Amino acid sequence: MDLHIKDQLFVVCGATSGFGNAVLKNLLTDGAKVIAIARGQEKLDELQKSNTDQIEAFCGDITQSETICLLMEKIGKRKLSGAFVNASGPPAMKTMETKLADWDNAYHQLLRWKVELTQTLVPLMIKESYGRMVFLESSSVKQPIDNLVLSTSLRLSVVGFVKTLSQEIAESGVTLNIIGPGYHETPAINRLLDKKAEQENITSQEAKNKIASGIRMKRMGNPEDLGQLATWLLSPSSGYITGQTISVDGGQILGIHG
Repeated sequence: MDLHIKDQLFVVCGATSGFGNAVLKNLLTDGAKVIAIARGQEKLDELQKSNTDQIEAFCGDITQSETICLLMEKIGKRKLSGAFVNASGPPAMKTMETKLADWDNAYHQLLRWKVELTQTLVPLMIKESYGRMVFLESSSVKQPIDNLVLSTSLRLSVVGFVKTLSQEIAESGVTLNIIGPGYHETPAINRLLDKKAEQENITSQEAKNKIASGIRMKRMGNPEDLGQLATWLLSPSSGYITGQTISVDGGQILGIHG
């Protein structure tokens, strides 16, 4: 399927591993140009060497204002077709384990920078009457996951922000959508496995097996599957979809509208 994104410019956050890397690979396969953002210069250099014609490596912490300003300089006057908004989550904790400082940190880690990045990039897209933003959040915004109170609470705020903005600019040609993954085989799952192992006095592998057995499909997800969906949402083909939170969770969410 031709997604009609050849030579179009995209921003991918967290491009060197997990979901970000899966999205990057799919965009490259369809001929897109990508500004690949991550905090590790070495891995970014490896990525760029593998595909110098399509990848522009950009080392920085996207949750920081100065990085967002530098990103704007890198984009310059070029047309930006889309952005995959993604960064690591807060520690795995139960509600009564948290301190107020944990909530302050989670606000900065999960919400504040996404508002700033969106308010920075969306005007560029509106000017062109076209653009796609896809936010990587969590299926916990529809059905809470154990030990993720910080993630669930602040990601719900992102959902409210994205939904509201998508309605406000629905006629602009710019769409905003959210993907909510469940348990997937990515480095991010380790914090949940370690927490469960600690609570139940079992190994991380045993924790992983228990989680997988509780999923309807009896396995954790492959980030490549989510990458394909995200790439489609970043393409012109998804033009009549906006303000949606789409779960990718192996059937784990029980609600009718999951």
